[in-house]
Amino acid sequence: MEHTPDLTGLTFVVLTALACGMLLVRLRQPPLVGYLLAGVLLGPTGFGLVRSEGLVAIFAHIGVLLLLFVVGMELSVRALKYSWRIALPAVGLQTAGSLLFMFIASSVIGLSVSTTILLGFVVALSSTAVAIKLLQEIGSLRNRVGRITVAVLIAQDLAFLPMLLVVENLGAEGLNLRAILQIFLSILLLFAVIRMLLRQGRHHLPFYKLIVGHVDLSPLAGLVYCFGASALMGAIGLSPAYGAFLVGLAIGNSAERKPMLVVVRPIQSVMLMVFFLSIGLLLDIDFVLQNFGIVLFLFVIVTLFKTALNIFIFRIHKETWQRSFLAGVLISQIGEFSFLLTASAVTLAAISPEDSKLIISVTVFSLALSPFWLLTARRLQRIAERRLPTLKLVFDATFVGERMIARRGIRLTLRLGEILLEQGKKLIKKVPRKNKHL
Repeated sequence: MEHTPDLTGLTFVVLTALACGMLLVRLRQPPLVGYLLAGVLLGPTGFGLVRSEGLVAIFAHIGVLLLLFVVGMELSVRALKYSWRIALPAVGLQTAGSLLFMFIASSVIGLSVSTTILLGFVVALSSTAVAIKLLQEIGSLRNRVGRITVAVLIAQDLAFLPMLLVVENLGAEGLNLRAILQIFLSILLLFAVIRMLLRQGRHHLPFYKLIVGHVDLSPLAGLVYCFGASALMGAIGLSPAYGAFLVGLAIGNSAERKPMLVVVRPIQSVMLMVFFLSIGLLLDIDFVLQNFGIVLFLFVIVTLFKTALNIFIFRIHKETWQRSFLAGVLISQIGEFSFLLTASAVTLAAISPEDSKLIISVTVFSLALSPFWLLTARRLQRIAERRLPTLKLVFDATFVGERMIARRGIRLTLRLGEILLEQGKKLIKKVPRKNKHL
Protein backbone atom coordinates (compact mmCIF):
# COMPACT_ATOMS: atom_id res chain seq x y z
CA MET A 1 0.00 0.00 0.00
CA GLU A 2 3.05 2.28 0.11
CA HIS A 3 2.66 3.02 -3.62
CA THR A 4 -0.96 4.09 -3.27
CA PRO A 5 -1.37 7.60 -4.68
CA ASP A 6 -2.49 10.39 -2.44
CA LEU A 7 -6.07 10.56 -3.65
CA THR A 8 -7.01 13.11 -0.99
CA GLY A 9 -4.29 15.47 -2.14
CA LEU A 10 -5.15 14.91 -5.80
CA THR A 11 -8.82 15.60 -5.11
CA PHE A 12 -7.94 18.80 -3.28
CA VAL A 13 -5.74 19.99 -6.18
CA VAL A 14 -8.46 19.34 -8.76
CA LEU A 15 -11.11 20.92 -6.53
CA THR A 16 -8.98 24.05 -6.06
CA ALA A 17 -8.40 24.33 -9.82
CA LEU A 18 -12.13 23.88 -10.46
CA ALA A 19 -13.10 26.47 -7.83
CA CYS A 20 -10.63 29.05 -9.15
CA GLY A 21 -11.72 28.37 -12.73
CA MET A 22 -15.39 28.79 -11.81
CA LEU A 23 -14.58 32.02 -9.97
CA LEU A 24 -12.85 33.52 -13.01
CA VAL A 25 -15.67 32.37 -15.32
CA ARG A 26 -18.12 34.17 -13.01
CA LEU A 27 -15.93 37.26 -13.47
CA ARG A 28 -16.25 36.70 -17.24
CA GLN A 29 -12.62 35.75 -17.67
CA PRO A 30 -11.04 32.63 -19.21
CA PRO A 31 -10.68 29.77 -16.72
CA LEU A 32 -6.96 29.46 -17.48
CA VAL A 33 -6.37 32.54 -15.30
CA GLY A 34 -8.09 30.63 -12.48
CA TYR A 35 -5.78 27.66 -13.03
CA LEU A 36 -2.80 30.00 -12.68
CA LEU A 37 -4.27 31.29 -9.42
CA ALA A 38 -4.77 27.71 -8.20
CA GLY A 39 -1.13 26.94 -8.93
CA VAL A 40 -0.02 29.98 -6.96
CA LEU A 41 -2.20 29.01 -3.98
CA LEU A 42 -1.02 25.39 -4.01
CA GLY A 43 2.63 26.10 -4.80
CA PRO A 44 5.68 26.59 -2.58
CA THR A 45 5.06 30.33 -2.19
CA GLY A 46 1.39 29.67 -1.31
CA PHE A 47 0.24 26.91 1.01
CA GLY A 48 2.93 24.50 -0.24
CA LEU A 49 0.50 21.61 -0.80
CA VAL A 50 1.90 20.43 -4.16
CA ARG A 51 5.39 18.96 -3.95
CA SER A 52 5.52 16.25 -6.68
CA GLU A 53 6.58 18.74 -9.34
CA GLY A 54 8.14 16.01 -11.50
CA LEU A 55 4.77 14.35 -12.13
CA VAL A 56 3.15 17.72 -12.76
CA ALA A 57 5.89 18.53 -15.29
CA ILE A 58 5.21 15.31 -17.21
CA PHE A 59 1.50 16.01 -17.47
CA ALA A 60 2.24 19.64 -18.32
CA HIS A 61 4.41 18.50 -21.26
CA ILE A 62 1.55 16.31 -22.50
CA GLY A 63 -0.75 19.29 -22.04
CA VAL A 64 1.51 21.42 -24.26
CA LEU A 65 1.35 18.84 -27.06
CA LEU A 66 -2.44 18.57 -26.81
CA LEU A 67 -2.77 22.37 -26.61
CA LEU A 68 -0.91 22.84 -29.88
CA PHE A 69 -2.78 19.89 -31.39
CA VAL A 70 -6.17 21.44 -30.63
CA VAL A 71 -4.99 24.94 -31.61
CA GLY A 72 -4.03 23.52 -35.00
CA MET A 73 -7.44 21.83 -35.29
CA GLU A 74 -9.24 25.08 -34.56
CA LEU A 75 -7.34 27.10 -37.17
CA SER A 76 -8.96 27.58 -40.54
CA VAL A 77 -6.46 28.24 -43.31
CA ARG A 78 -9.36 29.37 -45.51
CA ALA A 79 -10.32 32.06 -42.98
CA LEU A 80 -6.72 33.28 -43.00
CA LYS A 81 -6.74 33.29 -46.80
CA TYR A 82 -9.23 36.17 -46.92
CA SER A 83 -7.40 38.28 -44.32
CA TRP A 84 -3.73 37.43 -44.94
CA ARG A 85 -2.97 40.85 -46.45
CA ILE A 86 -3.56 42.40 -43.03
CA ALA A 87 -2.72 39.49 -40.73
CA LEU A 88 0.68 38.35 -42.03
CA PRO A 89 2.26 41.83 -42.38
CA ALA A 90 0.77 42.76 -38.98
CA VAL A 91 2.42 39.80 -37.24
CA GLY A 92 5.69 40.49 -39.06
CA LEU A 93 5.66 44.10 -37.86
CA GLN A 94 4.63 43.03 -34.33
CA THR A 95 7.54 40.59 -34.12
CA ALA A 96 10.11 42.97 -35.66
CA GLY A 97 8.93 45.90 -33.52
CA SER A 98 8.96 43.83 -30.32
CA LEU A 99 12.46 42.49 -31.00
CA LEU A 100 13.76 46.00 -31.75
CA PHE A 101 12.09 47.36 -28.60
CA MET A 102 13.62 44.64 -26.42
CA PHE A 103 17.11 45.04 -27.93
CA ILE A 104 16.96 48.77 -27.15
CA ALA A 105 15.72 48.00 -23.62
CA SER A 106 18.39 45.32 -23.09
CA SER A 107 21.12 47.86 -23.83
CA VAL A 108 19.82 49.85 -20.84
CA ILE A 109 19.06 47.09 -18.32
CA GLY A 110 21.76 44.65 -19.48
CA LEU A 111 19.97 41.47 -20.61
CA SER A 112 21.59 38.57 -22.45
CA VAL A 113 20.95 38.04 -26.16
CA SER A 114 18.94 34.87 -25.48
CA THR A 115 16.74 36.60 -22.93
CA THR A 116 16.27 39.60 -25.23
CA ILE A 117 15.14 37.42 -28.16
CA LEU A 118 12.80 35.45 -25.90
CA LEU A 119 11.29 38.66 -24.49
CA GLY A 120 10.81 40.00 -28.02
CA PHE A 121 8.79 36.89 -28.94
CA VAL A 122 6.86 37.03 -25.66
CA VAL A 123 5.86 40.66 -26.22
CA ALA A 124 4.82 39.97 -29.83
CA LEU A 125 2.32 37.24 -28.91
CA SER A 126 -1.20 37.91 -27.62
CA SER A 127 -3.69 35.71 -25.81
CA THR A 128 -6.13 34.10 -28.22
CA ALA A 129 -8.34 32.89 -25.36
CA VAL A 130 -8.58 36.33 -23.71
CA ALA A 131 -9.03 38.25 -26.97
CA ILE A 132 -11.79 35.93 -28.24
CA LYS A 133 -13.53 36.19 -24.86
CA LEU A 134 -13.38 40.00 -24.99
CA LEU A 135 -14.75 40.03 -28.55
CA GLN A 136 -17.64 37.80 -27.49
CA GLU A 137 -18.42 39.99 -24.48
CA ILE A 138 -18.68 43.18 -26.54
CA GLY A 139 -20.48 41.46 -29.43
CA SER A 140 -17.77 42.22 -32.00
CA LEU A 141 -16.69 38.71 -32.95
CA ARG A 142 -18.41 38.79 -36.35
CA ASN A 143 -17.88 42.43 -37.38
CA ARG A 144 -14.87 44.09 -39.02
CA VAL A 145 -12.93 44.48 -35.75
CA GLY A 146 -13.54 40.84 -34.83
CA ARG A 147 -12.48 39.55 -38.25
CA ILE A 148 -9.20 41.46 -38.40
CA THR A 149 -8.41 40.67 -34.75
CA VAL A 150 -9.04 36.93 -35.18
CA ALA A 151 -7.00 36.92 -38.40
CA VAL A 152 -4.03 38.47 -36.58
CA LEU A 153 -4.41 35.94 -33.74
CA ILE A 154 -4.43 33.06 -36.24
CA ALA A 155 -1.29 34.43 -37.88
CA GLN A 156 0.34 34.74 -34.43
CA ASP A 157 -0.47 31.10 -33.72
CA LEU A 158 1.25 30.16 -36.97
CA ALA A 159 4.24 32.39 -36.15
CA PHE A 160 4.60 30.71 -32.76
CA LEU A 161 6.04 27.58 -34.36
CA PRO A 162 9.09 29.30 -35.91
CA MET A 163 9.53 31.23 -32.63
CA LEU A 164 9.56 27.96 -30.71
CA LEU A 165 12.19 26.53 -33.04
CA VAL A 166 14.39 29.60 -32.54
CA VAL A 167 14.03 29.41 -28.74
CA GLU A 168 14.86 25.69 -28.75
CA ASN A 169 18.17 26.56 -30.42
CA LEU A 170 19.12 29.35 -28.02
CA GLY A 171 21.06 27.09 -25.68
CA ALA A 172 24.78 26.88 -25.14
CA GLU A 173 25.55 26.29 -28.82
CA GLY A 174 23.41 29.17 -30.04
CA LEU A 175 22.04 29.62 -33.53
CA ASN A 176 24.58 27.73 -35.63
CA LEU A 177 24.25 26.97 -39.35
CA ARG A 178 22.50 23.66 -38.67
CA ALA A 179 19.92 25.30 -36.41
CA ILE A 180 19.23 28.08 -38.94
CA LEU A 181 18.79 25.49 -41.71
CA GLN A 182 16.46 23.49 -39.48
CA ILE A 183 14.31 26.55 -38.76
CA PHE A 184 14.22 27.49 -42.46
CA LEU A 185 13.14 23.99 -43.52
CA SER A 186 10.50 23.88 -40.78
CA ILE A 187 8.99 27.17 -42.00
CA LEU A 188 8.98 25.85 -45.58
CA LEU A 189 7.24 22.68 -44.34
CA LEU A 190 4.59 24.77 -42.58
CA PHE A 191 3.83 26.83 -45.68
CA ALA A 192 3.86 23.68 -47.83
CA VAL A 193 1.24 22.07 -45.57
CA ILE A 194 -0.91 25.24 -45.66
CA ARG A 195 -0.65 25.42 -49.46
CA MET A 196 -1.58 21.75 -49.78
CA LEU A 197 -4.60 22.19 -47.50
CA LEU A 198 -5.80 25.19 -49.50
CA ARG A 199 -5.54 23.29 -52.78
CA GLN A 200 -6.82 19.94 -51.57
CA GLY A 201 -10.05 21.08 -49.95
CA ARG A 202 -11.85 18.91 -47.40
CA HIS A 203 -9.90 15.65 -47.22
CA HIS A 204 -10.55 12.50 -45.17
CA LEU A 205 -8.35 11.09 -42.43
CA PRO A 206 -6.79 7.61 -42.73
CA PHE A 207 -9.18 4.91 -41.47
CA TYR A 208 -11.78 7.58 -40.75
CA LYS A 209 -14.69 5.21 -41.45
CA LEU A 210 -13.51 2.91 -38.65
CA ILE A 211 -13.05 5.56 -35.96
CA VAL A 212 -15.37 8.55 -36.54
CA GLY A 213 -18.47 8.32 -34.42
CA HIS A 214 -17.10 5.57 -32.20
CA VAL A 215 -17.05 6.83 -28.61
CA ASP A 216 -14.17 4.56 -27.58
CA LEU A 217 -11.92 4.64 -30.63
CA SER A 218 -12.20 8.30 -31.64
CA PRO A 219 -10.42 9.79 -28.57
CA LEU A 220 -7.66 7.18 -28.83
CA ALA A 221 -7.26 7.89 -32.54
CA GLY A 222 -6.88 11.60 -31.76
CA LEU A 223 -4.13 10.83 -29.24
CA VAL A 224 -2.40 8.53 -31.76
CA TYR A 225 -2.41 11.30 -34.38
CA CYS A 226 -1.06 13.82 -31.86
CA PHE A 227 1.64 11.72 -30.19
CA GLY A 228 2.56 9.89 -33.40
CA ALA A 229 3.28 13.13 -35.27
CA SER A 230 5.16 14.47 -32.22
CA ALA A 231 7.31 11.33 -32.05
CA LEU A 232 7.99 11.47 -35.80
CA MET A 233 9.13 15.08 -35.67
CA GLY A 234 11.28 14.34 -32.64
CA ALA A 235 12.88 11.39 -34.45
CA ILE A 236 13.97 13.58 -37.40
CA GLY A 237 15.37 16.26 -35.13
CA LEU A 238 12.49 18.74 -35.10
CA SER A 239 10.30 19.90 -32.22
CA PRO A 240 7.65 17.38 -31.07
CA ALA A 241 5.32 20.34 -30.46
CA TYR A 242 5.77 21.27 -34.12
CA GLY A 243 4.52 17.84 -35.17
CA ALA A 244 1.47 18.07 -32.88
CA PHE A 245 0.55 21.43 -34.38
CA LEU A 246 0.97 20.33 -38.01
CA VAL A 247 -1.16 17.20 -37.65
CA GLY A 248 -3.77 19.25 -35.77
CA LEU A 249 -3.78 21.73 -38.66
CA ALA A 250 -4.31 18.88 -41.14
CA ILE A 251 -7.20 17.43 -39.10
CA GLY A 252 -8.72 20.89 -38.54
CA ASN A 253 -9.06 21.35 -42.29
CA SER A 254 -10.42 17.85 -42.96
CA ALA A 255 -13.97 16.54 -43.23
CA GLU A 256 -13.62 15.01 -39.73
CA ARG A 257 -12.76 18.25 -37.96
CA LYS A 258 -15.93 18.63 -35.84
CA PRO A 259 -16.23 15.03 -34.55
CA MET A 260 -12.51 14.92 -33.69
CA LEU A 261 -12.69 18.24 -31.84
CA VAL A 262 -15.64 16.98 -29.79
CA VAL A 263 -13.76 13.93 -28.50
CA VAL A 264 -10.29 15.45 -28.08
CA ARG A 265 -11.17 18.78 -26.46
CA PRO A 266 -12.20 17.28 -23.04
CA ILE A 267 -8.84 15.52 -22.77
CA GLN A 268 -7.06 18.70 -23.81
CA SER A 269 -9.00 20.72 -21.23
CA VAL A 270 -7.76 18.49 -18.40
CA MET A 271 -4.15 18.57 -19.58
CA LEU A 272 -4.36 22.31 -20.17
CA MET A 273 -5.50 22.75 -16.58
CA VAL A 274 -2.42 20.83 -15.46
CA PHE A 275 -0.15 22.97 -17.64
CA PHE A 276 -1.39 26.31 -16.31
CA LEU A 277 -1.43 24.87 -12.82
CA SER A 278 2.26 24.06 -13.26
CA ILE A 279 2.93 27.64 -14.41
CA GLY A 280 1.19 28.91 -11.29
CA LEU A 281 3.46 26.66 -9.22
CA LEU A 282 6.45 28.38 -10.83
CA LEU A 283 5.22 31.87 -9.92
CA ASP A 284 7.38 33.01 -7.02
CA ILE A 285 5.36 35.42 -4.86
CA ASP A 286 8.48 36.36 -2.88
CA PHE A 287 10.22 37.28 -6.13
CA VAL A 288 7.22 39.40 -7.20
CA LEU A 289 7.14 41.25 -3.85
CA GLN A 290 10.89 41.84 -3.85
CA ASN A 291 10.86 43.04 -7.47
CA PHE A 292 7.38 44.55 -7.57
CA GLY A 293 8.60 47.84 -8.99
CA ILE A 294 10.36 46.34 -12.02
CA VAL A 295 7.54 43.81 -12.62
CA LEU A 296 4.92 46.58 -12.59
CA PHE A 297 7.14 48.86 -14.69
CA LEU A 298 7.71 46.18 -17.35
CA PHE A 299 4.01 45.31 -17.39
CA VAL A 300 2.98 48.94 -17.96
CA ILE A 301 5.70 49.60 -20.56
CA VAL A 302 5.00 46.38 -22.49
CA THR A 303 1.24 46.98 -22.45
CA LEU A 304 1.54 50.57 -23.63
CA PHE A 305 4.09 49.59 -26.29
CA LYS A 306 1.93 46.73 -27.60
CA THR A 307 -1.16 48.92 -27.73
CA ALA A 308 0.67 51.73 -29.55
CA LEU A 309 2.34 49.31 -31.98
CA ASN A 310 -0.94 47.55 -32.76
CA ILE A 311 -2.75 50.85 -33.35
CA PHE A 312 0.04 51.95 -35.70
CA ILE A 313 -0.09 48.66 -37.64
CA PHE A 314 -3.86 48.78 -38.10
CA ARG A 315 -3.72 52.46 -39.08
CA ILE A 316 -1.20 51.85 -41.86
CA HIS A 317 -3.66 49.24 -43.17
CA LYS A 318 -6.25 52.02 -43.54
CA GLU A 319 -8.40 51.06 -40.55
CA THR A 320 -10.24 53.87 -38.70
CA TRP A 321 -9.01 55.25 -35.37
CA GLN A 322 -11.94 53.56 -33.59
CA ARG A 323 -11.28 50.12 -35.06
CA SER A 324 -7.51 50.49 -34.67
CA PHE A 325 -7.76 51.53 -31.02
CA LEU A 326 -10.27 48.80 -30.17
CA ALA A 327 -8.28 46.04 -31.89
CA GLY A 328 -5.04 47.39 -30.38
CA VAL A 329 -6.47 47.20 -26.85
CA LEU A 330 -7.98 43.75 -27.42
CA ILE A 331 -4.60 42.16 -28.28
CA SER A 332 -2.41 44.24 -25.96
CA GLN A 333 -2.01 41.49 -23.35
CA ILE A 334 0.76 38.87 -23.35
CA GLY A 335 -0.39 35.46 -24.60
CA GLU A 336 -0.41 32.03 -23.00
CA PHE A 337 2.06 30.77 -25.61
CA SER A 338 4.66 32.90 -23.82
CA PHE A 339 4.64 30.33 -21.02
CA LEU A 340 5.54 27.62 -23.55
CA LEU A 341 8.45 29.65 -24.91
CA THR A 342 9.70 30.42 -21.39
CA ALA A 343 9.38 26.81 -20.23
CA SER A 344 11.31 25.62 -23.29
CA ALA A 345 14.05 28.22 -22.72
CA VAL A 346 14.41 27.23 -19.05
CA THR A 347 14.61 23.52 -19.91
CA LEU A 348 17.42 24.20 -22.41
CA ALA A 349 19.20 26.59 -20.01
CA ALA A 350 18.90 29.39 -22.58
CA ILE A 351 17.86 31.85 -19.85
CA SER A 352 18.51 32.07 -16.13
CA PRO A 353 15.90 31.06 -13.51
CA GLU A 354 15.69 34.71 -12.36
CA ASP A 355 14.87 35.89 -15.90
CA SER A 356 12.21 33.19 -16.24
CA LYS A 357 10.61 34.32 -12.98
CA LEU A 358 10.49 37.89 -14.29
CA ILE A 359 8.88 36.84 -17.60
CA ILE A 360 6.32 34.61 -15.89
CA SER A 361 5.45 37.36 -13.39
CA VAL A 362 4.86 39.99 -16.08
CA THR A 363 2.81 37.53 -18.17
CA VAL A 364 0.63 36.57 -15.21
CA PHE A 365 0.07 40.28 -14.47
CA SER A 366 -0.98 40.80 -18.07
CA LEU A 367 -3.48 37.93 -18.08
CA ALA A 368 -4.81 38.64 -14.59
CA LEU A 369 -5.59 42.28 -15.45
CA SER A 370 -7.65 41.34 -18.51
CA PRO A 371 -10.86 42.67 -16.80
CA PHE A 372 -9.49 46.18 -17.30
CA TRP A 373 -9.16 45.50 -21.02
CA LEU A 374 -12.73 44.18 -21.08
CA LEU A 375 -13.91 47.43 -19.47
CA THR A 376 -11.91 49.45 -21.96
CA ALA A 377 -13.20 47.42 -24.91
CA ARG A 378 -16.80 47.92 -23.80
CA ARG A 379 -16.31 51.66 -23.57
CA LEU A 380 -14.68 51.71 -26.99
CA GLN A 381 -17.61 49.78 -28.40
CA ARG A 382 -20.04 52.39 -27.06
CA ILE A 383 -18.14 55.34 -28.53
CA ALA A 384 -17.33 53.63 -31.84
CA GLU A 385 -20.42 55.12 -33.51
CA ARG A 386 -19.34 58.67 -32.71
CA ARG A 387 -16.62 58.51 -35.40
CA LEU A 388 -14.12 60.68 -33.59
CA PRO A 389 -11.46 61.91 -36.02
CA THR A 390 -8.29 61.68 -33.88
CA LEU A 391 -6.70 59.21 -31.49
CA LYS A 392 -6.59 61.84 -28.73
CA LEU A 393 -10.37 62.30 -28.84
CA VAL A 394 -10.90 58.52 -28.83
CA PHE A 395 -8.56 58.15 -25.83
CA ASP A 396 -10.16 61.05 -23.93
CA ALA A 397 -13.68 59.69 -24.51
CA THR A 398 -12.65 56.20 -23.41
CA PHE A 399 -10.91 57.14 -20.17
CA VAL A 400 -12.86 60.30 -19.22
CA GLY A 401 -13.69 58.93 -15.74
CA GLU A 402 -10.12 57.88 -14.98
CA ARG A 403 -8.80 61.24 -16.21
CA MET A 404 -11.16 63.11 -13.84
CA ILE A 405 -10.09 60.91 -10.92
CA ALA A 406 -6.42 61.40 -11.81
CA ARG A 407 -6.86 65.19 -11.98
CA ARG A 408 -8.63 65.26 -8.61
CA GLY A 409 -5.92 63.05 -7.15
CA ILE A 410 -3.18 65.31 -8.49
CA ARG A 411 -4.95 68.45 -7.16
CA LEU A 412 -5.48 66.80 -3.79
CA THR A 413 -1.86 65.71 -3.64
CA LEU A 414 -0.62 69.18 -4.55
CA ARG A 415 -2.93 70.78 -1.96
CA LEU A 416 -1.72 68.39 0.74
CA GLY A 417 1.84 69.20 -0.25
CA GLU A 418 1.14 72.92 0.10
CA ILE A 419 -0.44 72.41 3.52
CA LEU A 420 2.49 70.32 4.73
CA LEU A 421 4.94 72.88 3.39
CA GLU A 422 3.15 75.74 5.18
CA GLN A 423 3.05 73.79 8.44
CA GLY A 424 6.73 72.99 8.05
CA LYS A 425 7.59 76.67 7.61
CA LYS A 426 5.58 77.56 10.74
CA LEU A 427 7.38 74.93 12.78
CA ILE A 428 10.75 76.18 11.58
CA LYS A 429 9.86 79.73 12.64
CA LYS A 430 8.89 78.54 16.14
CA VAL A 431 12.19 76.76 16.70
CA PRO A 432 14.45 79.05 18.80
CA ARG A 433 17.63 80.10 17.02
CA LYS A 434 20.94 79.10 18.48
CA ASN A 435 22.74 81.87 20.43
CA LYS A 436 25.74 83.04 18.42
CA HIS A 437 27.71 84.01 21.60
CA LEU A 438 27.58 80.51 23.05
